[in-house]
Amino acid sequence: MAVRLQKYMAECGVASRRASEALIEAGRVTVNGTVASLGTSIDPDNDTITVDGRTLGADAKICVLLNKPTGIVTTSQDTHGRKTVLDCVQGARGRVFPVGRLDMDVKGVLLLTNDGELAHRLMHPSFEVHKEYLAWVKGQVSPATVRRMEGGIELEDGMTYPARVRVLHCNNDSSRISLTIHEGRNREVKRMCSAVGHDVLRLERVVFAGLRVDDLREGEWRYLSADEVRRLRAQVGL
Repeated sequence: MAVRLQKYMAECGVASRRASEALIEAGRVTVNGTVASLGTSIDPDNDTITVDGRTLGADAKICVLLNKPTGIVTTSQDTHGRKTVLDCVQGARGRVFPVGRLDMDVKGVLLLTNDGELAHRLMHPSFEVHKEYLAWVKGQVSPATVRRMEGGIELEDGMTYPARVRVLHCNNDSSRISLTIHEGRNREVKRMCSAVGHDVLRLERVVFAGLRVDDLREGEWRYLSADEVRRLRAQVGL
């Protein structure tokens, strides 16, 4: 399928569309060995595109933002035949893999990329990449419980880092809270809430490394813009 050259360059993370147009006008982009002109359309599956001599294609670094629905497994393959997040991003140029994981019953922000170093740093707690969750929990969460969670919770695999916790709404038998953490332990938010007597009823990740999915319906995805990729890399010292 034919796409505009500058759009393809932006999807490959070269630059924004406008900056990609400037690269084309400067004669720095070729298609099948011929210097490209503005307005050129290409077939990504069959054409060879280079920018300053570097070939774009399956090996180009890309980042995909998915609004993960519930009922989807965050893995590249599933031995039980369940739908995975890779099934949700079919059509992405290049093979990507999820950065971290969301449980099957958790929806929200999920980043997928083929940039291994970026993924490693985003997942490593030393870079303190913030993740914000909305949790609907049993019972009324008290100010004392909020202070306890913010100070760190002792779990079976050790003490958690301090969290940022806000109570957004309470009724007689449940509460809705916001939790911001920078670790990536297995089921960490659920275990933290259970440890203070408030089992999670529903969980959604609303922010990852500053990224939100407000413009995406559940199951939809998009490429990160070149500016978003730069900001993401800057957070982790790349």
